[in-house]
Amino acid sequence: MSIWYESLTKPPLNPPNWVFGPVWTVLYIMIAGSIFLYLRAPAKQYVTVTVTVLVIHLVLNFVWTPLFFSLHSLSLALLDIILLDLTLICVLILFWKTSWVAGALLIPYFFWVCLATYLSAGFFLLNRP
Repeated sequence: MSIWYESLTKPPLNPPNWVFGPVWTVLYIMIAGSIFLYLRAPAKQYVTVTVTVLVIHLVLNFVWTPLFFSLHSLSLALLDIILLDLTLICVLILFWKTSWVAGALLIPYFFWVCLATYLSAGFFLLNRP
């Protein structure tokens, strides 16, 4: 991790750095499985809406890391992850309506993103100038 990150006041419940790699690996496998099951489902409702929200969600997921670690923008990272939460809830519901298994595979990811939102808010609140 960077010197900048190490200098931040960390919120309670901040996991050790080594936890993030294995957790994200498992979650990305589950996300991929969920998307695969959704796409293979024979009868899908709201396909255009679902795919659009999913793409927006994945972009928000990708953008959080550079906002936080490269730009050091705790406020933009917090805004990003709040939008990430909202889009994830939509994706979870839309996937669940098509395949409950596809939706269920996103539940651990949802809880991890809730923790990440708490941590982002904590970093923002604890490290304001």
